Amino acid sequence: MLKVSGLHVRIGSVEALRGLSLEVMRGEMVGLSGRNGAGKTTAMRAVMGMVRAASGGISLDGVDLTKVPVHHRAALGIGYMPEDRGLIPDLTVEENILLPTWVTSELDGEARLKAVYAAMPELRQMADRRALLLSGGQQKLVALGRALAAGTRLLLLDEPFEGVAPALAQRLSDVISGLKSSNTAILISQSELTHSEVFLDRNFVIERGANMKVAVEG
Repeated sequence: MLKVSGLHVRIGSVEALRGLSLEVMRGEMVGLSGRNGAGKTTAMRAVMGMVRAASGGISLDGVDLTKVPVHHRAALGIGYMPEDRGLIPDLTVEENILLPTWVTSELDGEARLKAVYAAMPELRQMADRRALLLSGGQQKLVALGRALAAGTRLLLLDEPFEGVAPALAQRLSDVISGLKSSNTAILISQSELTHSEVFLDRNFVIERGANMKVAVEG
């Protein structure tokens, strides 16, 4: 489903990615792990088109993503949960979840919202609350819900457990592990594999923007 091959990305004078390669198959859950600053977030942002590839390839089911505008990614079924959550503070929980469906006719907002609430019923209870009134952990849940609303084919989850209290981290882990039975390809970046190693199919280790090794988990 997702194929990244020999990807190079420069941010200013820094070569943030140096030939990164990885693949995520349909229905597979794959990790991208490494220390802070290793290039995990840059890799996610490159797939989303938020940073430009200097060279190398990124494709989704054979479609060259380097030629697809950023605002068309949701229409391809790509959902992104950034590390900093990226919610719109003055919008409600439900409005934040629905945001990707507002910008593309390919996504049925009502159907996607129903799927999100089925996966995370607690979000329905918070539906009318503004995002700025939520705790950091609750905002992570909403950010995951928004990613699910768009991510019918590919989910990119950047440090989903970072800075979250243990109880909510376990809840996030339960929700994410429950997605494994779907046909969605899922890429999860983490500094540590504490919460996800039991359900990852494979894990790519990144160091200074390049592959270090691939570990088979299951």
